[in-house]
Amino acid sequence: MKLLVTGGAGFIGSAVVRLAVSRGHGVVNLDALTYAACLENVAEAAESPLYAFEEADIRDSAALDRIFDAHKPDAVMHLAAESHVDRSIDGPGTFIETNVTGTYTLLEAARKYWTTQGKPAGFRFHHISTDEVFGSLGPTGKFTEETPYDPRSPYSASKAASDHLVRAWHETYGLPVVLSNCSNNYGPYHFPEKLIPVIILNALAGKPLPIYGKGENVRDWLYVEDHADALLTVLEKGALGRSYNIGGENEATNIEIVRRICAILDEKRPREGGGGYAELITFVEDRPGHDLRYAIDPARIRKELGWRPSVTLEQGLERTVQWYLDNEDWWRALQNRAGVGERLGKAG
Repeated sequence: MKLLVTGGAGFIGSAVVRLAVSRGHGVVNLDALTYAACLENVAEAAESPLYAFEEADIRDSAALDRIFDAHKPDAVMHLAAESHVDRSIDGPGTFIETNVTGTYTLLEAARKYWTTQGKPAGFRFHHISTDEVFGSLGPTGKFTEETPYDPRSPYSASKAASDHLVRAWHETYGLPVVLSNCSNNYGPYHFPEKLIPVIILNALAGKPLPIYGKGENVRDWLYVEDHADALLTVLEKGALGRSYNIGGENEATNIEIVRRICAILDEKRPREGGGGYAELITFVEDRPGHDLRYAIDPARIRKELGWRPSVTLEQGLERTVQWYLDNEDWWRALQNRAGVGERLGKAG
């Protein structure tokens, strides 16, 4: 199978590219190489004859038409998106342009290509989204595929809009689509502006470890390589027009995550001069509209497709910390990019 992966130089997209190539799929990596993209993420896959790269923006319909015509993919895996909530608070326009207009433009290009190819039955458009479209949970309950949408940030609102567009193109035009909504990802190659890499790198630098509010916000943590496996499973086995919630079955508060990372670092790289990394924890002003809790009910993907995560939170955090310790050249090269290391998302 030949896959057109949008956003394949990003965090989750690159994990999909690496796994797909390792399994013998042809992959065309379409990426605009914005601030969070890094071609080093796919360096191992790029050596394969199964891999091709196209630098293009998903809002550029002419470029998309050219790429579809040149590579003739069997499926699209749409991961290209602006994804950082804090940045969406500071600059929502970019999120609307990429996540909404970009998804529309890609859908139209895919529909045109699918139609000119004679509407092959095996073609798929897999739209990858987030559990943040469902809003915030209280202390109990979990998101299912039937949970009403209730986005609370410009980021989640733009992703909700893109989800609705994909469903509309399926219902209106018959475009063969599948959708998935995932919980918080973490793991190797995570761009250093999200919670887990920020904590690891600040700790190594002896800087304060910033925790929003009281650190009581709960997320369901999904190891990125597990997610890539789930995405290929949904693409290959998912029912047309159906959505699948993908979770890590690993709920934890932010403060629990930070304390676990500190404990791992205490063991792997003790602080010079003694003392534990947890001494660096600093509580800071919460971000506007910070959802209290996300949690995924993964019953559908487990029952229908036989998938469940293989990496526990303990295993995943240990692997992630070790990866950052072993790959200093990778993350140091990204620390000078715009916004990295700055407090974003305070909304004035």
